[in-house]
Amino acid sequence: MIHFSFEPPSPGSPWRDTWDKACQVSPAAISEMDLCYKYFGVHAELVVDGVEVVSGQGYVTLVDLALSLRHALNRLSSGEDSAIGFTENDEVIRLRRDGDLVAITSSKHEWRVSVDREELVGAFIEFLREAHSRLTEFIPGLVDNPAIQGFSPE
Repeated sequence: MIHFSFEPPSPGSPWRDTWDKACQVSPAAISEMDLCYKYFGVHAELVVDGVEVVSGQGYVTLVDLALSLRHALNRLSSGEDSAIGFTENDEVIRLRRDGDLVAITSSKHEWRVSVDREELVGAFIEFLREAHSRLTEFIPGLVDNPAIQGFSPE
């Protein structure tokens, strides 16, 4: 079973500024680098069969995670191994194809978990849909931003 979700920061949290400040600039012109480093911090959590692959304790930037997921999804769909990286830290989540399964490991932790490839692909697609939807509902002009289009579900 896979649980993959994210939660924007609550009002009053210093991380809420990463959302509010994005409203003060032209959404279509925000660079990919700024989206990956400055805007839209979230608590993201990925749990696979009870193993916490991505901890919901800290913050990651949603666009950085979404772009990394899109890349991983494209590689997995092409039959290749992949990885998910994070701008905020040096941990790498490795995704290795093993027949119909994907073995998931971490560069920082000793756990290993395997999951059906189609289930993982479905969870990634649903996460990307939700990320795109939440961002473009929050700031409709983001629909025209090339980085956001990079993980659009369409």
